[in-house]
Amino acid sequence: MDIKDIIKPENLVYAKPRLMNDNPMHYCPGCSHGVVHKLAAEVIDEMGMEDKTIGVAPVGCAVFAYNYIDIDWQEAAHGRAPAIATAIKRLNPDKMVFTYQGDGDLAAIGTAETIHACNRGENIVIIFINNGIYGMTGGQMAPTTLEGMKTATCPHGRSTELYGYPLKISDLIAQLDGACYVTRQSVQTAAAVKKAKKALRKAFENSMAKKGTSVVEIVSSCNTGWKMNPVAANQWMAEHMFAKYPLGDLKDI
Repeated sequence: MDIKDIIKPENLVYAKPRLMNDNPMHYCPGCSHGVVHKLAAEVIDEMGMEDKTIGVAPVGCAVFAYNYIDIDWQEAAHGRAPAIATAIKRLNPDKMVFTYQGDGDLAAIGTAETIHACNRGENIVIIFINNGIYGMTGGQMAPTTLEGMKTATCPHGRSTELYGYPLKISDLIAQLDGACYVTRQSVQTAAAVKKAKKALRKAFENSMAKKGTSVVEIVSSCNTGWKMNPVAANQWMAEHMFAKYPLGDLKDI
């Protein structure tokens, strides 16, 4: 076999997804965003939906998602991605529409849009990156920040007396009749990556089958915001984040 045949993507065990562009990613080393981008690109490609998929990128670390996955994208104001996705899907019901949002975008400024889109049962997918912090703007406290967790705006640790409790928004969404599939996954190990990809595939298939809203939460690390190296951040996430945000399906109808 010629070397050119050997290095073809279809002959490689591990290769960059076909839909991923060659643009260098702006994410910090060790960030989970790149892994989730890769999984989304693989699923869209494997479903043969690259020409029928529209992603909605919000404000946050993922604001430049359109630079990396070669599909159609729409930019949304901070927190408004589910509302934009609702309009796109209703006007183009044959399209596969998803949002890609962080915890500050989805669970703070965008709480209303998130809750009501899920309650209406819009046939969209919401990919929710939960790293417990505002990563892009300097590491401030987010709704998902853990009790006692230190951030730029609560340097002594989150106090529930002052700031309330961490918001488990996926658990709230799971109670809504319009939400057909709500799952919480992670991507810090090879096994976790496989489960996350399976969850994304199921969510995208649900949206095309008009079952309602699917939410895939990815519990992630932010080693820069947490001021840890990537290995330590993944260990801290497994030891602390998973206790508050346990992995697995929250709802599947």
